[in-house]
Amino acid sequence: MQIVDAPQDEKIQQQMAEMLVLGFREHWNAWETTEEALEEIQMILEKGFARIALDDDGKTVLGWIGGLPEYDGNVWQLHPIVVRPDKQKNGIGRALITDFEQQVKARGGLTIQLGSDDEDDMTSLSNVDLYDNLWEKIANIQNFKGHPYEFYQKCGYRIIGVMPDANGRGKPDIIMGKRIE
Repeated sequence: MQIVDAPQDEKIQQQMAEMLVLGFREHWNAWETTEEALEEIQMILEKGFARIALDDDGKTVLGWIGGLPEYDGNVWQLHPIVVRPDKQKNGIGRALITDFEQQVKARGGLTIQLGSDDEDDMTSLSNVDLYDNLWEKIANIQNFKGHPYEFYQKCGYRIIGVMPDANGRGKPDIIMGKRIE
């Protein structure tokens, strides 16, 4: 596997777009068509950067990660990360995050932040009043259905906040972050 900058290559970007549609279909349905996903990829490439994990022959995208600068480049938003479903749990996501952190550091970034939506009652933070005892609820968060916040925690990210009702009543966005050393 090799991790490289996403090229302006139609076949590679098509694979990236298909991966977004497929990877987010089950819970978030963020990109319903490859056309929407291609637009998202172009926006990321124009404003930030994207890195792709390729198989050994360099033709098949195994996963990819994007980054967008915020706060004059001091903070970078990790958006999105996706790994082919048949290649998950093989260290590709972790490798992409490690590479992403190196890329952010090289660009002078100090912090990485990301939002991880809970639209499908995947954690104990959904369908509760997050305006009441928020930090207690964060401290006692439970993962009911394999929400990715635990993956990010294993990579050193911490929950730094929650945006209540970000995706509709009772559907929060879990905000996570990590300082880059």
